[in-house]
Amino acid sequence: MEETYKDRTSLVKGAKDIAKEVKRQAVKKVNKAVDKAQDGYTQRSYSRFQDEEDDDDYYVQGGNYDVEANDDEGSSEATEGHDEDDEIYEGEYQGIPNMRQGKDGMVALGQPVRDEYKDCHELETERKADEEELAQQYELIIQECGHGRFQWALFFVLGMALMADGVEVFVVGFVLPSAETDMCIPNSGSGWLGDIVYLGMMVGAFFWGGLADKVGRRQSLLICMSVNGFFAFLSSFVQGYGFFLFCRLFSGFGIGGAVPTVFSYFSEVLAREKRGEHLSWLCMFWMIGGIYASAMAWAIIPHYGWSFSMGSAYQFHSWRVFVIVCALPCVSSVVALTFMPESPRFLLEIGKHDEAWMILKQIHDTNMRARGQPEKVFTVNRIKTPKQIDELIEIESDTGTWYRRCFIRIRTELYGIWLTFMRCFNYPVKDNTIKLTAVWFTLSFGYYGLSVWFPDVIKHLQSDEYASRVKHFRNEEVSHFVFNFTLENQIHSNGEYINDRFIMMKFKSVTFEDSLFKNCVFEDITSLNTYFRNCTFVNTTFYNTDLEQYKFVDSELINCTFFHIRTGCQISFDDDYSAYWIYFVNFLGTLAVLPGNIVSALLMDRIGRLTMLGGSMVLSGISCFFLWFGTSESMMIGMLCLYNGLTISAWNSLDVITVELYPTDRRATGFGFLNALCKAAAVLGNLIFGSLVGITKAIPILLASTVLVCGGLVGLRLPDTRTQVLM
Repeated sequence: MEETYKDRTSLVKGAKDIAKEVKRQAVKKVNKAVDKAQDGYTQRSYSRFQDEEDDDDYYVQGGNYDVEANDDEGSSEATEGHDEDDEIYEGEYQGIPNMRQGKDGMVALGQPVRDEYKDCHELETERKADEEELAQQYELIIQECGHGRFQWALFFVLGMALMADGVEVFVVGFVLPSAETDMCIPNSGSGWLGDIVYLGMMVGAFFWGGLADKVGRRQSLLICMSVNGFFAFLSSFVQGYGFFLFCRLFSGFGIGGAVPTVFSYFSEVLAREKRGEHLSWLCMFWMIGGIYASAMAWAIIPHYGWSFSMGSAYQFHSWRVFVIVCALPCVSSVVALTFMPESPRFLLEIGKHDEAWMILKQIHDTNMRARGQPEKVFTVNRIKTPKQIDELIEIESDTGTWYRRCFIRIRTELYGIWLTFMRCFNYPVKDNTIKLTAVWFTLSFGYYGLSVWFPDVIKHLQSDEYASRVKHFRNEEVSHFVFNFTLENQIHSNGEYINDRFIMMKFKSVTFEDSLFKNCVFEDITSLNTYFRNCTFVNTTFYNTDLEQYKFVDSELINCTFFHIRTGCQISFDDDYSAYWIYFVNFLGTLAVLPGNIVSALLMDRIGRLTMLGGSMVLSGISCFFLWFGTSESMMIGMLCLYNGLTISAWNSLDVITVELYPTDRRATGFGFLNALCKAAAVLGNLIFGSLVGITKAIPILLASTVLVCGGLVGLRLPDTRTQVLM
């Protein structure tokens, strides 16, 4: 009996051994089939994408990709019949299916080299191969999701952020004259306001662009727009010029991240055939921001009655109301962004497969419901995720203090941003970065330089015309007379004013030279650009005037009395024609961009990005020569509109090319660096072109034409990205 039992036990054990060996051989065959299917999937998907064949060649009957069907089949055969000693249990929940799950099984069976035994070069090679496969698959997934309600909702949300960037650029020019007067800014410090904002935008573009590649597009955009909104709102209430500069610096630092993050974000939810056109439409919001700022400045700033004061220390004038109104697009974008998801392409890049799959499913379902097809199922089950290369970060969580941990964290993030930036100069994007640097710099230098030069030339022409209409009065002798009207654009020389009364008057651009005032009374006087040079005042009373000591140049005051002198700079003229004129000119210049925006959006995918970029820059350079004929205000305004209309196509195509030439892991960083370079070129152009106003026309025209034409020729050497998937 015992021998029979032993024989039966040996037989059962031998049968189990034979079954396990058979199963092991079967698994090896299945794994080979899976490898073959994956190779076939990659080749078929690439061929389908290039030739744009029918979708039926790519999808199987069940609606999934071929590789998914084969992988599921192999997985079921491999797991069927496993006993309690096996590591994989049939029916166990593994989360949302991931392409890497099948590879994990092959690692255990085929026993390849583990990641910790591979060098960095091998890991980078594997990651690059994974990224190339992901690029092809992601394009097909976005095509399946369609273009509809989700993209349009994100379009308007990101458009508000881009609109806030346009407003920030125009706010400085509109606020500067009023802020200088209100805060008594000397001429030596008046240029700091414009430069400080561009400095903040330059640093912000680089920082927030790099951060968007580390923490995500949505989160980076939320933080930078919140910083901009907070400091823009705060700057409308501060009184000191130094604190005002500080607020505008950080406001520019916040808004600097808008452009690189917005374009990177939106490009990653667009299919290839929609990307060029819709990114160009998105650029229109920058123009809308300029129009909004011009219209609000025109409607608010000249109305000096929209103000209140709290004693003599706190003044809130209309230009501060304008600053608050200009912060509304930023606030709107922050609120709307809280309802939008992160970029799924970014999540896949950092290995968050499940979150990316859920967002892509949300995009698909949102668009299908808007089309009236809610029953259509999202058929994608697995998405390729690149191999993640771990980075060791030492955080003193146990022994370090909180500020020490914060310091290490900030230092680590900044170092990571720097490393990502340096990768923009590695193969294969090194040549593209150098060429893009040249194009961005030349276009920014020429555009912003002439954009500053145009208004300054117009103001110079206005000043010359205003000075030509000045009235001269010499050797006046006026006594016992009451002056109660406005004096404007006049020069009074060698006059004598005896027992005269100047009551409730406005002096605008009035100069008294070598004159005598004896027994006179100045009461309720408001002055602007008014000075008394080498004059003598005897027994004269000043009551409730703004005639401070600096307005009496080399003058002598004998037995004079001052009561209730209004100190500080006063904004008091109800109708300032020059202010209206400046806002109107900027409004026309911004509105002239509209035809160029429409043309570039419609032709971006038809004639190509490079043709649009090179042609627009060359035509802009040629149009600069028409400035020789700009001898009047109306002609200069016409030239400004023509120049802006031609250059906008170059800006739109350059934005599209930039996001398409950089891979996902450094797209926002590269764009941020180039945008920071743009702001640096803008400051340099402002300084050079601004110093030439009223001196010569030849140098600005030749300089702008040369840099624009050279930049356009370099742009034509960039690779054409019209038919490429997003890297």
